[in-house]
Amino acid sequence: MGVEGCTKCIKYLLFVFNFIFWLAGGIILGVALWLRHDSQTTNILYLQLGDKQAPNTFYVGIYILIAVGAVMMFVGFLGCYGAIQESQCLLGTFFTCLVILFACEVAAGIWGFANKDQIAKDVKQFYDQALQQTLMGDSDANNAKAVVKTFHETLDCCGSDIVTATFTPVWREDLCRKDSMKRLFENVNCHKKIDELFSGKLYLIGIAAIVVAVIMIFEMILSMVLCCGIRNSSVY
Repeated sequence: MGVEGCTKCIKYLLFVFNFIFWLAGGIILGVALWLRHDSQTTNILYLQLGDKQAPNTFYVGIYILIAVGAVMMFVGFLGCYGAIQESQCLLGTFFTCLVILFACEVAAGIWGFANKDQIAKDVKQFYDQALQQTLMGDSDANNAKAVVKTFHETLDCCGSDIVTATFTPVWREDLCRKDSMKRLFENVNCHKKIDELFSGKLYLIGIAAIVVAVIMIFEMILSMVLCCGIRNSSVY
């Protein structure tokens, strides 16, 4: 016997929420793939200075996001099907998956919050090392120069602080854009540009995580209520 009354409304409400959850999973997966292949980040994070690779901590978070998006789509489909079929087994599996996914999201959020400043810091250190090798004329200067120019062209910046941002264009025009002389007093510091690049993307990820967490909490409550309704209707 199917559920009736208020429980039936909850059934269709859960279906709608799960469909939204499935769509959210697809959106998160799409955003994660965009972040993974974004030209600015790939140009910078694929760089290599001698035998040292650019920091890839940012990509760790992106791969987690890709996995979360794919799992969300699967769980959303499972919830939709379980709600329509009024299956306690499927709904129980759905609820378990939601709890695990929610725990993973909280853990990923904690990891992201703890590493949000470290990501930009590691990239800035990598840039500073390349800039120092270039200006000092070390043995790996040619490779370092290519790394520095990639940063400058990708982020439209020059120098690692106010001093180098102001004077590097004057005596090293091969490193910075030719029109940098016109913008000596503008803030084109590469450290600031690196902060803006990663903080903007992490902000986007944070908003998505909060929205998904709210939907998941509602779904867990609705699935529990629906399971109880199905159990009660089967008794009668």
